[in-house]
Amino acid sequence: MTPITEVEGRRLALSNLDKVLYPATGTTKGEVLHYYAATAADAMLPHLRGRPLSFLRYPDGPEGLRFFTKNPPPGTPDWVRTAPVPRHDEPEARQVLVEDLPSLMWAANMVVEFHTHQWRQDSPAIADLMVFDLDPGPPASILECRTVALWLRERLATDGLSSYGKTSGSKGLHLLVPLEPTPSEEVTAYAKGLAVEAQRALPELAVYRMTRALRPGKVFVDFSQNAAAKTTAAPYTLRARSSPTVSAPVTWDEIEACGDPAELVFLAGDMPARLDRYGDLFGPLNDPGQARPLPGD
Repeated sequence: MTPITEVEGRRLALSNLDKVLYPATGTTKGEVLHYYAATAADAMLPHLRGRPLSFLRYPDGPEGLRFFTKNPPPGTPDWVRTAPVPRHDEPEARQVLVEDLPSLMWAANMVVEFHTHQWRQDSPAIADLMVFDLDPGPPASILECRTVALWLRERLATDGLSSYGKTSGSKGLHLLVPLEPTPSEEVTAYAKGLAVEAQRALPELAVYRMTRALRPGKVFVDFSQNAAAKTTAAPYTLRARSSPTVSAPVTWDEIEACGDPAELVFLAGDMPARLDRYGDLFGPLNDPGQARPLPGD
C-alpha cells in the first residue's frame, strides 16, 4: 500500500520509497525525497517561487526512460498552483509553480529534475536573471569550463554585472547574473555577444555555436537558455546521472582552485555540510538590491 504522508496540511501519496533510483550509490527514492525535504527545501524554494517549471522526469532512474514535460502532469492536485506561460503553439498553456514544501514533495515524488525560466510568472518573458551554460566537449572538462567562467566573470564585471557560479550537476558550470527586469530577447542578444567575445578571446577553448563538429575539446558557451521559452536546471536540483549529483552553487574560490574535475562534483550527501558552511550561495540572486541593468538599458 502506498503510504500517505501529511506535509504542512497537504496529504501526499509517496510511492516506491525503497526503489533504487541511483544504482551507482544505491540511493533510493525515499532518500531522494528526504534530500528535498530535509536538506534542499529551505535553500531551493526561494529559487523556484514564482518561476514556471518544466520537469525532466526519470521515474525508473537515470538509466530508464527520461522525458521532458512542461504541462501540468495528469492528476496534478488542485492545490498545486499553475501559471499561464507564453507559447506560440499553445495560447492557453500553463506550467506548474512549486512554491512550498508540499508542492516540492509532490513534484519530487514524480522523480524529476527541476528546470526554471529566467523570468517570473507575473512578468512573462521579462528576465530578472541571465544564464550562461558552459558545456565541455570531451576531452575538455569542468577545468576548461573554469577558465571560460573566469573570463566571463571579469568581462561581466566591466559592464557592472555580478555573476554567481554553480555546477550543472552534469559536466559543466552555470553562471547566473541578477538583472533589472529586461525583455528576454535583449538578454539573449547581450549574452550571445559575450559568447562571441569569449570565442574571440579564447579561440582554442571557447565556442559559441552549437554545431557539434566544432565542440570537441572546447567549451560551448550556451547563451540560448536566456530565450523566454527555455529553462535551466534549478539550483539544488538532483540530476538524472549515474549518481545523485546536485546542481550546486559554488564559490569563486572553489572554481579558481579546482585542479581536478572531481573537486566540483557534489552529491546529495555532501549538501548538508555545504549549506551549514556557506548557507545559500545563490541568495543574492533573489535580492533586488543586487540586480543591475544591462549596458545601454
